[in-house]
Amino acid sequence: MALVDTARIFVKSGKGGNGSTHFRREKYAPKGGPDGGDGGRGGDVIFRVKDNLNSLLPFQYVSRYIAKDGQGGMGNKKFGRSGADVVVNVPPGTVVFLDETDEQIIDLTEPGEEFIIAKGGKGGLGNVHFKSSTRQAPRIAELGEPGQEYWLRLELRLIADVGLVGLPNAGKSTLLASSTRAKPKIADYPFTTLQPNLGVVEVGGPGGDSFVLADIPGLIEGAAEGHGLGHEFLRHVRRTKLLLHVLDASGGVEGRDPLDDFRTINRELFDFDPDMQRKPMIVALNKIDLPEAQDNLPRLKQTLTDEGYEIYEISAATGEGVRELQNVVAERMRDIREHEAEEKKLEAEKPKRRVYTIGNVDERAWDIERVAPHHYVVSGVGLERFAAMTNFDQWESAERFQRVLDRTGVLDELEKMGIEEKDTVTIGTFEMTWGESYDEKPWAVEQDDRLDELLAEEEDGILVEDWSDDEPDDDEEEATAVHRTYTLDAFDDDDEE
Repeated sequence: MALVDTARIFVKSGKGGNGSTHFRREKYAPKGGPDGGDGGRGGDVIFRVKDNLNSLLPFQYVSRYIAKDGQGGMGNKKFGRSGADVVVNVPPGTVVFLDETDEQIIDLTEPGEEFIIAKGGKGGLGNVHFKSSTRQAPRIAELGEPGQEYWLRLELRLIADVGLVGLPNAGKSTLLASSTRAKPKIADYPFTTLQPNLGVVEVGGPGGDSFVLADIPGLIEGAAEGHGLGHEFLRHVRRTKLLLHVLDASGGVEGRDPLDDFRTINRELFDFDPDMQRKPMIVALNKIDLPEAQDNLPRLKQTLTDEGYEIYEISAATGEGVRELQNVVAERMRDIREHEAEEKKLEAEKPKRRVYTIGNVDERAWDIERVAPHHYVVSGVGLERFAAMTNFDQWESAERFQRVLDRTGVLDELEKMGIEEKDTVTIGTFEMTWGESYDEKPWAVEQDDRLDELLAEEEDGILVEDWSDDEPDDDEEEATAVHRTYTLDAFDDDDEE
């Protein structure tokens, strides 16, 4: 079975359930007040590492993973049921990228490790949360938060300690077979090996040192640019800790110069990933049982030793020198593991600093950008979520949304930036048109008996930092981008909860 080490999949978490706008209407409580419950949370899409998997083949048959939506809230303060999660099993060594931007999200290596790749949306609040002394019968309920959806690219990078590299037919598969119990296909022509092979080398018998050896096939000149088969497998070399370069010292039947072969492979490795130059490399001069190899050995050893490489002579076919090479590689791996353990210990002792990522951002932050002369974009995790969860079909919900923009300073700053009537304002996927308003409040188009009460429910303590007093030039009409960032306090209506 061929190794499948790349896949492209679509994931989508569940939408949160809508909050309920419900009022008690019981026999002895005809005006019992609001009792609408909250919507349920949407299901997550979770990656889980399974150590019994070694390929991305299952994703060739199933490429869409969609979690369940949360249920809507109900009367009597009943919560909606949460949507079921979807667990996606992946093999150890899976690297996850955003397909659109090629941004790496997570590298999954440890069996049992889990990562929420798409978090389910929050359930909307029911109207029971919006009752206050001045609002006895709130007709407000939030919509459920939309789920997250992405196209992802998965890459499997084999987890091996030592990577065997070299030109086709250099003897890598023969060395793997003589060192381990792996049974790679071996023949006397190039490109016998069509997929990476792994084997475990045990030094000193059971209980002794061991390391995982990977045969990386198909490397030729131009592999880093996609020539031949090597470009399919170069990614697997990245995870190895040590490179074992197998060099055909005889020059092959074509009579090539082994030094040219050596430099060709190294150039492809380093062009593909410059970090490869920092990996330790041992050179195994193979096929020393052949007369041509014996003729080349003095020159090869002198040149490569002068360049700082550690050289060993072997014959993978006869086993000559293989045991000594295994012992040396095992010793180098012990040193590498000790060094890594020391680095981890030092890293653990360093003071921790909070790091903001996609899943760990300041939800209070927002910014405004003028992307065109009459188009403004307001962005921020908290405000975009709030817009998505506002039910604009409910007048009181729309008014609440307006008051949040007012109290957080968004409306004032838009005016400072020179917004005009009929200009467009975008928040997430919600688009508004700036226009005439009641009492200088945009979008309040008609007076309601309780409008003054709603507008009077203001809270103190809203903090907006880094305000600028610079007024925009009315004569400037070019689409010069203006970008400003602010931080605000939580904008939930405490008096409504």
